[in-house]
Order: sequence, then structure tokens, then C-alpha cells
Amino acid sequence: MKKWFAPFLLASLVLLLTACAGYRPIVDMKGVDKAQYEKDLKECQEYAEQVNVAGETAAGGAIGAGIGGAIGAVSGGRAGVGAAVGAITGTATGAGKATSGQKQVINRCLAGRGYRVLR
Repeated sequence: MKKWFAPFLLASLVLLLTACAGYRPIVDMKGVDKAQYEKDLKECQEYAEQVNVAGETAAGGAIGAGIGGAIGAVSGGRAGVGAAVGAITGTATGAGKATSGQKQVINRCLAGRGYRVLR
């Protein structure tokens, strides 16, 4: 189990850290200056980078590993397996919350600048 665990987490982290870099919300572009929109979008994406994706991902993985290890130990003495499953689940959950947070920052930033963000 340990042979694939570390590379899997590393690959997941890299994918999740880059997930919001290219996020483009759906915006009603009627009457919008496209050049100004692209400038504003870039600035909003820079604000979103302040969300600590790596930290929230790592925290989720650590919490998941702890909970999974405890459950595995109690339910049959397989703490290592439980920790591995918990770490994967926790990592995905933490990263999902962080990237969702980044998308919210971008959407709110654009809305605050007067754009009609549809999704």
C-alpha cells in the first residue's frame, strides 16, 4: 500500500493546486468590454491565489489519516489501511474545499466589479 500512496498524494496535490489557475466563470458578456474583463479576471485570479490550497489539502490529509487510522484500529486492527484511506479521502476533501474557496473568491471579485456572474 505504501508504494503507491505517496506518488498518488503528490499527483493529486499537483492537480488540485493548478485546478483554479485556469478557472473562468460563466459571465454574461453582453455590453462588457472584453479587454477590461480579461484584466479584471486576471486580478481576481491573483486574489484567489491567497487561498491556501496546499495548507488546507495537507490539513485534510492529516485529519483524514488520523481518523482513518483510529477507525481501522478499532474495527479490526488495520490502522495502516484505515490511515491510508482516511488520508486520501481527507486530502481530496481539503483540496475540494480550498479550490471551491478560490472559485468563490473569483466569482465574488468579479461580481463586486459589476459583472453578472452566472456560474
